[in-house]
Amino acid sequence: MQSFEIDKTDLLRIKTALEGDDAELQAVLNDYHASEIAILFEKLPQEAKERIINILPTETASEVISEMTEESHPEELLVGLHPEKRSEIVEEMDYDVATDIISQLDKEDQQEILEDIDQEDATSIRALLNYREDTAGGLMNSEVICVNINLDKRGALAEIIRQSEEMEEFYTIYVVDDNQILQGILSIKDIIKARSEAKVRNLVQTDYVYVKAELDQEEVAKLISQYNLTTIPVVDDNMKLLGRITVDDIIDVMEAENTEDILKISGVSEDEELSGNWRDAVKSRLPWLVINLGTAFLAASIIRNFDATVKSLAVISAYMTIIAGMGGNTATQALAVTVRRISLSDLSDTQAYNTVIKEFLVGLINGACNGLIVFAVAYFYDANPMLGLVLFLAMTGNLVIAGITGASIPLILKRVGIDPAVASSIIITTFTDCIGFFLPLWLASKLLL
Repeated sequence: MQSFEIDKTDLLRIKTALEGDDAELQAVLNDYHASEIAILFEKLPQEAKERIINILPTETASEVISEMTEESHPEELLVGLHPEKRSEIVEEMDYDVATDIISQLDKEDQQEILEDIDQEDATSIRALLNYREDTAGGLMNSEVICVNINLDKRGALAEIIRQSEEMEEFYTIYVVDDNQILQGILSIKDIIKARSEAKVRNLVQTDYVYVKAELDQEEVAKLISQYNLTTIPVVDDNMKLLGRITVDDIIDVMEAENTEDILKISGVSEDEELSGNWRDAVKSRLPWLVINLGTAFLAASIIRNFDATVKSLAVISAYMTIIAGMGGNTATQALAVTVRRISLSDLSDTQAYNTVIKEFLVGLINGACNGLIVFAVAYFYDANPMLGLVLFLAMTGNLVIAGITGASIPLILKRVGIDPAVASSIIITTFTDCIGFFLPLWLASKLLL
């Protein structure tokens, strides 16, 4: 089965069905999965979305809204529905999904929705709203299957069956004491294979991974990836079981974090929505471009200081743009690798040192190889071996500096508490442009003039 992508045929089908009656529209919608309808919603007006949600079965409508991206603003769709339909949809959602959507609304709309739904559901959602969105508490679903450590096999199975009726799926059974303090985990395989008189306390696995509710979502993702988990329990400071985080939640987190890092490295604010309009894009990007313009003026001032060299050896102007550009590419490569390493794990002093040394060696070798190519061009095309030597030294030097700065700048920024993905690119661009212009001009003024 291939992934679904919007095309004109699907959109035309839906829009044509929207012109007909509800029965015709329902027949067309039956051909699409809930996640596919959520993707189609990206191209439909608000009125069409509301009509579709209103004629879909509650379970499907809930899944559609749950699958909508943040940029599609599912909260606006939800708040525009009739209160009765809206309540049915929210009650059908997992608590963590409902919390994520409701948290985007203002307090008055939140209160209205929570007052209309089942009291138990409202209590659970209110509890989750107290956690920051980017923490384990903000990610977790408070619906868990747990059994008391004092139960035997029969009692435990009865509890699992009873609790599972309210859940679509579950991966792990959690074992708690009388005070809901987490004692360990219980595998379904172990409880099924155990003798009828077996006690849960003899089957529980006490060697397990857990997270505190305040832990950052990136750290949660690292733990799930490191230990190959499908789910991880969330506890408070007293080890009381609060909820669970499943791997599908972490996939969304990793996608969001990677998108955020890519935007930051590119000089785009994380506040800019990928599907936003041109005004939001200009507002987000213009400040960074102004800063880049300032650094460009700094690089240009270096050329002004070597005005005599440029006039006497005009050909150097063509080559120094090549050297500066190659330095920028090298630094970007080193930066991308280093920022990715930082995002995956906190580097020790030794690892940080080895990272810089590695990029130094890579820059030296790549610089020498590319420098030889430039030397050959200057030797055969310009018939000037000394110019070739200047360019060889400048290319090698700039790529070495680019590698070192591309690796060291994000590491330094991380140590002083600044997000390396945000500030690194501007600093590194300044370095590579300035050095890329300075080295060939300075070497030419010393060796050729």
